[in-house]
Amino acid sequence: MPEQQLPITADTLVVRTDFSSDAAWENLRSALSSPSEDGFLPTVELVSQSDRRFAGVTAAEALILLPAGYRHPILILADATALASAEFPLLVVDLREEYGRCLRVVASELWGIENNLSLSNMDFRDFAAAVDADGVHRGF
Repeated sequence: MPEQQLPITADTLVVRTDFSSDAAWENLRSALSSPSEDGFLPTVELVSQSDRRFAGVTAAEALILLPAGYRHPILILADATALASAEFPLLVVDLREEYGRCLRVVASELWGIENNLSLSNMDFRDFAAAVDADGVHRGF
């Protein structure tokens, strides 16, 4: 596990933990910067785009790496599962309601979770209750 903490940022972190495919990472970056049909985007900052310090970090390990001043309601990991699928099912870690609880969300729907939790419009459990049979949230 890396010795350095995750950074404090103005926006919610998306931490790259899998480096098996730079093409998949670039496709994920493109997906996260493509607005939804209604023009929404997640407000995120990508971490470790080519820096392998966080390679293989799990959700539990990432929680340990969070700095005391991290104020966002979630942490997002772009792990091997996320980068192996064209939907990019990112791992979202709850930092407020049930600290450490995780769910997956396809990249095209990340804006809904990030925007609504950051504005306290919805709770993590609302999204967790709306996952498909495979445990991935694909929208309401």
